[in-house]
Amino acid sequence: MIGIGAGDPNQLTVEAIAALNSADVLFEIERGAEDLTRARAKICRRYLEAGRDPRVVPVAEPQRDRTTSAYGAAVEEWRSRRADAWERSIIDAVGEDERGAFLVWGDPSLYDSTIAVLDHVLERGRVTFAYDVVPGVSSVHALTARHRIPLNRIGGAVLITTGRRLAEHGFPAGVDDVVVMLDGGCSFQHVIDEPLEIFWGAYLGTQDEILVSGPLAAVAEKIERVRTEARERKGWIMDCYLLRRS
Repeated sequence: MIGIGAGDPNQLTVEAIAALNSADVLFEIERGAEDLTRARAKICRRYLEAGRDPRVVPVAEPQRDRTTSAYGAAVEEWRSRRADAWERSIIDAVGEDERGAFLVWGDPSLYDSTIAVLDHVLERGRVTFAYDVVPGVSSVHALTARHRIPLNRIGGAVLITTGRRLAEHGFPAGVDDVVVMLDGGCSFQHVIDEPLEIFWGAYLGTQDEILVSGPLAAVAEKIERVRTEARERKGWIMDCYLLRRS
């Protein structure tokens, strides 16, 4: 399981490049965004050594029910269907003495279900394998680097949460710095009356990168407009942001 960073091929670590070159099979999760497929192919062209030609196996990505109020149950059902697809692909594509690799955007340990799905496959007991996790540059670290700010302040805590939780529960108590990921909308609008700064970024590490920062109340409408325009133009968006109490 190879973390390949937030989008910039220069973010690949030496460990990730070595792992990529040890693979006989590369599993490509079909996300429906051609930009992501091209970016993965670009990474492979750049870093695969001469003579290395791993088989590329596309893996269908099941759709998740995003309308139900039973969020936890919907996610578990989605992961189970993902495990079905991954299990079939691993059994069909990887030989006894071969290595397979999943290329994971950002870091596999941060708001990514790849580890959980692979563990689910193993728990079923129909296929046995060992796996390693190669860390990657997360979108959170790409965000703070692009804005040239530290993630934490001296002696302070940082909380990482989701857009859903921010919308439902508001700005968390007891912390001054909150990173928000997996925000399908603009959940910062729910805390716009708080004295906060926002550091927002989309398509981090790519040629389409967009950055906006400033007092939340002053830039919230701009972020919402820019985000909507970008999503309509490209058909998808990856973004995250840091909310910092002033």
